Amino acid sequence: MTTLLRSFVKSANTPTTDFPLNNLPYGVFSIGGDAPRQGVAIGDFVLDVHALEESGRLSYSGTLMKGSWNAFMASGKTEWVRFRQELTNLLAEGSDAQSVLEPHLVAMKKAALHMPFTVSEYTDFYAGKHHAFNVGTMFRGPENALPPNWLHIPIGYNGRASSVAVSGTPVRRPMGQLKGPNDDMPRFGPSQRFDIELEMGAIVGQASDGPISVAEAFEIIFGYVLLNDWSARDIQAWEYQPLGPFQAKATMTTVSPWIVTAEALENFRISTPEREVPLLPHLHEPGPMLYDIDLEVGLTPESGTETIITRTNYREMYYSAAQQLAHHTTSGCPMRVGDLLGSGTISGPGKNNRGSLLELSWGGKEPLEIDGGTRSFIEDGDTLVLRGHASGNGFRIGFGECSGKLLPAKT
Repeated sequence: MTTLLRSFVKSANTPTTDFPLNNLPYGVFSIGGDAPRQGVAIGDFVLDVHALEESGRLSYSGTLMKGSWNAFMASGKTEWVRFRQELTNLLAEGSDAQSVLEPHLVAMKKAALHMPFTVSEYTDFYAGKHHAFNVGTMFRGPENALPPNWLHIPIGYNGRASSVAVSGTPVRRPMGQLKGPNDDMPRFGPSQRFDIELEMGAIVGQASDGPISVAEAFEIIFGYVLLNDWSARDIQAWEYQPLGPFQAKATMTTVSPWIVTAEALENFRISTPEREVPLLPHLHEPGPMLYDIDLEVGLTPESGTETIITRTNYREMYYSAAQQLAHHTTSGCPMRVGDLLGSGTISGPGKNNRGSLLELSWGGKEPLEIDGGTRSFIEDGDTLVLRGHASGNGFRIGFGECSGKLLPAKT
């Protein structure tokens, strides 16, 4: 197993940091009122790669000075590999570039973090089997929990790129049409069953035109973020027939601020679960294309302390991001640099592994114990934080936090 790569940045050499030299995730940051600029996380610091290209120390056709990573992604995989290897060498313990780089290391605590890339389009999938089975059981019973197509294709819907926001952005309780079980008519009001969905987001780094294979899809995924697809369950229950999610999913989708590259996760690849029914050939995986990434969600009420409400792992997905992307292209649908694919809610087999409050409280029938009270769904003032990391030998590849605080509805 790969061991820790040591850096002259001492905080990058601790086993608990999310950002060792093995990781080097990409983000966008600013200091004070300065314009956002591209940076790379290393330990407790951000390396200002904008300044390094501006000074001529790095040379990547100006793609490190754009204020987002889209142009760099578009430059292609050869440049992705070259940049990561160059940074690894420059930041290594004993590097002769230490004196050159140190003036461009910004303390993480002083930096404001922004969206690391411009989202071209956003698609959300429903590809976690435990989640799909739990939700289906609640509404249709265990015998008919999974739709007939579920074991054959990764089900998804086209979401809103405009409402994807970076971690730390407050989310406001949405308004919408609501209908109770005994109501003759819907009413308009604030959602009473507002929820999270614990997901991973895959970022497309190269454009495609026409169908691509799963192997090709895997090669053009640039990296991954944590993703919280906030969901208004009561709005969704009324609106989703017959065309699926709409306003219930459009409030906000929160992503973590650091893009963890596919290359950084290479040593943590695992296979998707054994198939219950054979997949059609266009969805076959030529090798392990899922990842072993531990995930958790913390809930902190206003003026309270955090309770970890769930722990699960990305390996629980039934379909990998590469399969989702390949399926997305089968109709000839072009994919763009910066397209974001949400994995779908990642739940595990146990009650404490469920990736949404809908499941954790079983539709509100079994309220969840938290510090100072209970929760069936999110209450105003609650802060939800998603965290995740892959565990190596004496190090981990982390994503930072994906957080959001719920504000009251604007009535």
